[in-house]
Amino acid sequence: MYDYGLSTLEQYGLTAESTARTRGALLCHTQKGLVIIREFKGSEKKLQKQQELLQQIQQQGGKTDCYLENLEENLVSRDQDGIPYTVQYWYEGRECDTRSREDIFRSIRALAELHQKMHMPVIEFYIEPSLLNEYQRHNQELKKIRSFIRKRGPSCPFEKLYLATVEEYLKDGEQTACILKESAYDSLRQTAMEQGCVCHGEYNQHNVLMLKNGTAVTNFEHWGFDIQMADLYRFMRKILEKYNWDIRLGREMLRVYHQTKAISTDEWQNLKLRFCYPEKYWKLANYYYTHRKTWISAKNTEKLQNLIRQRDAWKNFQEQGLGTFPF
Repeated sequence: MYDYGLSTLEQYGLTAESTARTRGALLCHTQKGLVIIREFKGSEKKLQKQQELLQQIQQQGGKTDCYLENLEENLVSRDQDGIPYTVQYWYEGRECDTRSREDIFRSIRALAELHQKMHMPVIEFYIEPSLLNEYQRHNQELKKIRSFIRKRGPSCPFEKLYLATVEEYLKDGEQTACILKESAYDSLRQTAMEQGCVCHGEYNQHNVLMLKNGTAVTNFEHWGFDIQMADLYRFMRKILEKYNWDIRLGREMLRVYHQTKAISTDEWQNLKLRFCYPEKYWKLANYYYTHRKTWISAKNTEKLQNLIRQRDAWKNFQEQGLGTFPF
């Protein structure tokens, strides 16, 4: 019977008093408290650097999901079938509730505090790719998908909707890339590298735990060296999409972050440009193109329809919510 890595606890000198399944992992109450067991699929070399980052954050008072070393002082353990697992300390808490503005602001504040703590000597291999190169590549992909659909002829609602809207979103993408190229992006990125700025890489509501005494941030597997506005943008975009790009909420989120960690004018400009790029549109198009064309998910079509309905609100947020540097 598959034990989801439970047997590896023996390699840590631990026994499980109770267990529960959660998001692709196994929560265990042990004599050393709550831990989580996950199958490991990454690089052990990067994992070691991640552990150093997590310990550094904890030493500065942050709450993170540090890894346990097994009895042989390794971070990865293998079960009898050779499947690798990791064990991490975990917290009694709940995920950030996106319906609660209090939770949203707590998460923003936790991110700003995290960014203050996340600095380490740069390792070139873990530097995030250039945002400009990414935008230029995405623009080419939007054109490629347009040509693909035109050549074979649109045969489903998603394809028809894509052809009807791709020109305006492609224009947004190309304009953003041009402005980014002329902006202070390169110098801002260089400064981030000189300071060893680290991003979480996947900061969202699922990775923020609300505790009785504070806030914990988990799941740093996608960490890398980058301009930290990337984390702020990702979190804000996901929240604002749920709130139809509410300007007041967006401004308040920025204010809460700035109160803890000041946003410079160059960072503000970079954040604005990230919001101007049609990233969600590209993601939906890319998902369509890289999956089976014989059956287009109705859910994906619905997401595209919702995105298009929000276009005016998205544009209004760019102009009104991000129109002027507010701090």
